[in-house]
Amino acid sequence: QVQLVESGGGLVQPGGSLTLSCAASGSIFSVNVMGWYRQAPGKQRELVATISGGGSTNYASSVKGRFTISRGNAKNTVYLQMNSLKPEDTAVYYCNAEIVVLTLKKSDFWGEGTQVTVSS
Repeated sequence: QVQLVESGGGLVQPGGSLTLSCAASGSIFSVNVMGWYRQAPGKQRELVATISGGGSTNYASSVKGRFTISRGNAKNTVYLQMNSLKPEDTAVYYCNAEIVVLTLKKSDFWGEGTQVTVSS
């Protein structure tokens, strides 16, 4: 069984910065791709950024140049450094990971989400 726990959300002014963290724990054999998604009220959930085990990254065009995704050395953690935040970034941010558990079954796992609010 695997759990993903996000932290770092909160209220920030436009132009400010926040760093989100996500840690995967449980009966893990390996963690493959990890990523961040977000969902604003009344909107579809959208991809923000992903990072592979080898370090390849992918960003939504709306956040490229402002957000940076990175991976912890243990590969079970992922971070999202968010700079120059805009009100349009307000959403619940969800951590996602493709994980192989100790039984060698592969599944996608989701965190419960962390709220990011950008407002003056």
